[in-house]
Amino acid sequence: MTAKLKVCVLMGGWSAEREVSLSSGKGVADACRSLGHDTHEVDMGRDVARTLSDLAPDIVFNALHGVPGEDGAVQGMLDMLGLRYTHSGLAASVVAIDKELTKRVLVPAGIRMPQGKIVRSETLFAGDPLPRPYVLKPVNEGSSVGIAIVTDESNYGQPISRDAPGPWQDFTTLLAEPFVGTRELTVSILGNEPLAVTELVPVRGFYDYEAKYTEGLTDHRCPADLPAEVRDRAMADALTAHRLLGCAGVSRSDFRYDDTGPEGLFLLETNTQPGMTPLSLVPEQARYRGITYEQLVQCIIEEALKGESAS
Repeated sequence: MTAKLKVCVLMGGWSAEREVSLSSGKGVADACRSLGHDTHEVDMGRDVARTLSDLAPDIVFNALHGVPGEDGAVQGMLDMLGLRYTHSGLAASVVAIDKELTKRVLVPAGIRMPQGKIVRSETLFAGDPLPRPYVLKPVNEGSSVGIAIVTDESNYGQPISRDAPGPWQDFTTLLAEPFVGTRELTVSILGNEPLAVTELVPVRGFYDYEAKYTEGLTDHRCPADLPAEVRDRAMADALTAHRLLGCAGVSRSDFRYDDTGPEGLFLLETNTQPGMTPLSLVPEQARYRGITYEQLVQCIIEEALKGESAS
């Protein structure tokens, strides 16, 4: 019998991923109610600290995505309030959302990652920072927000046109990385166990924000059709990243693979707040392992209650 808890599901907020967070939060809240928990949905506003203090929950289920729910800001606030919460704590959140800091932790441990560089957006209009094809992305956004793939056939111009729509119009600095691999893979970690490897095959274009969250735009192949040594390497690297970054509860690591064996596998990033929507990958991999959505939510809550402190 599951002990009844007072659970606040923290969702929404004001990031670019607000709508996805609301969808995740609704699913989590419905699951918590079906589990018998006293459940409260909190759409994060500027007075969120007072709201949570007044509710005084046993646990905060963090269903936020993007900044400030994923970058350590909310985690720090919850630590100061003395509230327990799901997913990773402050330090892991700060490092994992920053793609350059993540590389500094993981590359020395032997995990292959694309070696890029930080560029000022205004310099792109004078020339390419890397040989084409290359990828431009914000340093600390998730869900493929603001990604551009610059190719020889790109309609961004040669060099990139100042007027062309792209992340250079929204971000002062960007991370430029070589375009590696042709296959998109992802691995979820629940507790300290890899669940599966999924291959993501967009119907058109690449696996961008729209493809992630629009039904029918991406084919999810779970488990991915891979050589055993590549599958095992992806799962091992995801678990190593989870541990070295200090992640807790659940995380998801994304990879690119070029069909050349384990050495052609590159980790792109580790997500500390993976989605819990109907199209999200963690619930899908959990189902593959025989774990229902409700069981997944309960497991994440139990992982958060294991520690002696909120973080």
